[in-house]
Amino acid sequence: EASGHALPALVPMDFASAKPDDYLALAEQLENTFGRLDGLLHNASILGDLSPIEHYDPALWRRVMAVNLDAPFALTQVCLPLLNNSQSSSVIFTSSGVGRKGRAHWGAYAVSKFGIEGLAQVLADELEGTAVRVNTINPGATATAMRRAAYPAEDASSLPSPQDIMPLYIHLMSQDSATTHGESLNARDWIGHGKLTH
Repeated sequence: EASGHALPALVPMDFASAKPDDYLALAEQLENTFGRLDGLLHNASILGDLSPIEHYDPALWRRVMAVNLDAPFALTQVCLPLLNNSQSSSVIFTSSGVGRKGRAHWGAYAVSKFGIEGLAQVLADELEGTAVRVNTINPGATATAMRRAAYPAEDASSLPSPQDIMPLYIHLMSQDSATTHGESLNARDWIGHGKLTH
């Protein structure tokens, strides 16, 4: 606040059970507090089960879709007026390698990430020529709790940390990416020994 910037605001929301009114209330709160939105990053997701489609639990399937795909759609939809209020704004969707090429047993997670890629492509086309740019990032193999759950025998120390891939997210949120729109980028292409190398 002393630096002239707004204080961060934390708004807890359970994406697995959130209703349309919850998203509308959040957008209204943002509008009343800030008046506009300069960036929207979608990074929340759950893995679900690594299981053949034949045996996938339908309730878990719906939960994964609710968090990984329905929530980004709903949040983006209600925030679009705020994003349009900005002179230049950025929407980033976090995808996955299994959201570009399907892999056996990745079930709802993979399908939800295919959906994210599609959502981003449609939205980018709809917002072409506006002040809102839309891109996706595939983080690649990263040392996270989700990665450990999917690959418990893997040596996590050999993987980039979440901090290592942050430069790409920051780049896409900054004005340096003002002409980057409708792209599906790989975080590993942007890191080298933990530093941005583009």
